[in-house]
Amino acid sequence: MAKRGTHYRKRRSGGAVLLCCLLCAAAIGAAVYFGWEYLGQSIPAGAAAESGPLSSLEGTEPSSADPVSEASEPEPAVSSEPEPEPVVTTVRVSASGDNLIHDGIYLQAKKRAAAAGEDGYDFAALYEHVAPIYQEYDLNLINIETLVSDELEPSSYPRFCSPGDVARELYDIGMRGFFLSNNHIYDKGEEGIASTLRFWESMPDDCFTSGLYCGEEDYGNLAVYEKNGVTFAFAAYTESTNGLPTPAGAEANVIYTSEEDVIRTQLAEASQKADVVVVSVHWGVENTHEVSDSQRALAQKLADWGADIIIGTHPHVIQPVETVTASDGQSVPVAYSLGNFVSAQDRVDNLIGMVLGFEAEKTVQPDGSSETVVKNLSATPVVMHYDKWYANMRLYLFSDYTEELAASHGIGNMSTSYIQSVLEENIAKEYWKLP
Repeated sequence: MAKRGTHYRKRRSGGAVLLCCLLCAAAIGAAVYFGWEYLGQSIPAGAAAESGPLSSLEGTEPSSADPVSEASEPEPAVSSEPEPEPVVTTVRVSASGDNLIHDGIYLQAKKRAAAAGEDGYDFAALYEHVAPIYQEYDLNLINIETLVSDELEPSSYPRFCSPGDVARELYDIGMRGFFLSNNHIYDKGEEGIASTLRFWESMPDDCFTSGLYCGEEDYGNLAVYEKNGVTFAFAAYTESTNGLPTPAGAEANVIYTSEEDVIRTQLAEASQKADVVVVSVHWGVENTHEVSDSQRALAQKLADWGADIIIGTHPHVIQPVETVTASDGQSVPVAYSLGNFVSAQDRVDNLIGMVLGFEAEKTVQPDGSSETVVKNLSATPVVMHYDKWYANMRLYLFSDYTEELAASHGIGNMSTSYIQSVLEENIAKEYWKLP
């Protein structure tokens, strides 16, 4: 792209330039010849020798037939090209909370597949009521709270492993970014890590994971994803792994939130690679809406080190969406907890989650410089529903969740008014999105 104020003109061909020069030379020669002819007839003999050729012209009137005329100055070329304008690109992003697959969920999926005469697991009914909203976004992210494998037997609390079909269903509804750093990632030891790595390697090339690193030499290899000209870098960290150490011989490991030097280095490198640095952090205290002091302290550090938006998970309930001011003055949004996405937990607050939405707006100036801002945050509430005895599990948008559905919930004390109160107490209404 040309710089501001610079215009380009087409070059003339070589033959045209030569012809122009010959015509100009002929015209000058003719003017000189006829001019001297005229002067030679009107100047007395010897006058030129006494006063010189210039003084000899004093007092003479120019002849109307004088063929000599002043050469006109060429006018500067005016470009018809418009001034270049900044180019603005917007990418819409969503992030969903903990995809926590208890045994009741995957056993129902297995029954649905068997009823259709198919092998494997059918999770379509679980997500079908929320699936349409993901078409509104250009990039969809989610926290995968369990190992995922086609090789290991599915299992539930306290050591989770989910069938690969659940991740494939998430992909089908539009998910492309999967955060893996959480407290259950070491639930199956070395074998679990190896198996889940193989599974994610088998997924389509247009999806990515963040949060597992193949040793320290891999720490600089952050997930980078480009969408519509905007580049995102992703980093994911966890506060704990339920007391389980990194398995001996494991092919990959997580980075703990306590490893601050590693995180600082990663985010500095990410800021150089990407327009937007997205950080997922698995932190906080389970089953409380209160943000802990340690969460706030770490959020400030992450913002200072280069995070552009911070997405929190783990408490299994929603926590506030706020902003912190980074050391460079930038406002950094923090969603302290998105709550659960799907689960079979049995407290009302565990069944209320939110889908975070935001826009990454990139402005590229004519000189090539650019700036990207994160803006227009939103929170779309979701409700996990099941009938009596945990039957017929499925997820709804709160905007579609009726009082009749609430009254039929297997938990017994569900109501839309209570859901409303939880949302009002924890999420500022300016962020609510009720499609």
